[in-house]
Parts: sequence; C-alpha cells; structure tokens
Amino acid sequence: MGATAVSPPRAILFDRDGTLVTDVPYNPDPDKVRPVAGARAAVEAVRAAGLACGVLTNQSGIGRGLLNRDQVEAVNARVDELLGPFDVWEICPHQPDDGCRCRKPQPGMILAACRRLGLDPSEVAYIGDIGADVEAAAAAGASGVLVPTPVTRREEVEAATLVAGNLAEAISLLLEGRP
Repeated sequence: MGATAVSPPRAILFDRDGTLVTDVPYNPDPDKVRPVAGARAAVEAVRAAGLACGVLTNQSGIGRGLLNRDQVEAVNARVDELLGPFDVWEICPHQPDDGCRCRKPQPGMILAACRRLGLDPSEVAYIGDIGADVEAAAAAGASGVLVPTPVTRREEVEAATLVAGNLAEAISLLLEGRP
C-alpha cells in the first residue's frame, strides 16, 4: 500500500460507516451497530497517544426522509457506547445534490470539528474508506488516510496519497510515520 511519512497529528477523526462500524445503509437501529475489526484498538491507540478523536458522517437518509435525526443520534450513541467516548461528532444530513458545504467530499465537517477542537486542519488527520473521505481531508488542509474496503473503487485507492490496509496500519502511519 502506498504511504509516505507524516507528522503526528493532534487529533484523528474517523468516518463512521464502513470505517469504524459495518455499513448498514440508512441504519435507524442501534442494535445493528457492529464495530469493524480493529476499530476499538484503533480508537484506544488514539486516546493512549493523548490525541483528540471524533467521528464525521454523511447521513443523507435524513434528507431523503428515510430516517430522522433522533434515529441517527441513537445509532451514534451506540457507536459512542461501543468505541467512545468521542470528543466531537459532526453529521451532514443533506442529500448529495443539496450543494451544502458539509457533505463529504466538501470540507465543512472537518473544518467544523477543527473549530470545536481548537485545532488548525493541518494538525488533524481523517481516516475513511472512500475517496470522498480523503478528498474532504485534502480540501480542508488535513491529512487523509484511505482504508479500502470492498466498496472502495480502484481509482479512489490510486488517487489517495496515504493508503493503509486496515485501521491499525492507518493509526501506525499517523502516529509513527510508517505503515
């Protein structure tokens, strides 16, 4: 996997679905939340390093009327219960064509998380499983690490600057400057 050395960040942010937990499309049910392999250890490593950590998630199901904000918050609370607590959460409820500044690959959620954490985007890394995640990081001026899954397209992997085989490798890359 392609990787270059990076300076250790002061915060690591994660995508939710497909990165920290198994992706259940438009999930309204906290009982369906399942951490991906290595998620707990990755988040614990971030905390053990003394870094802030957070979760940023596109939730277009709200804008599409497929679920409501309370359901998303209940799922997020379950993620927090299983892997948290997280220092910051950001949610984009908009549909892809709404033209908002928060929906990844736009940088809005990363910039908002940085403001809430009192950090410059250059001090933050974002880990996700699709191209929109690393594009959002780049647009914000943060480091982005792609952890491909079966839904990640080959061209997304090829376009990513930093790629890791799993969450443990992503954390190692960010904290130690090596994959």
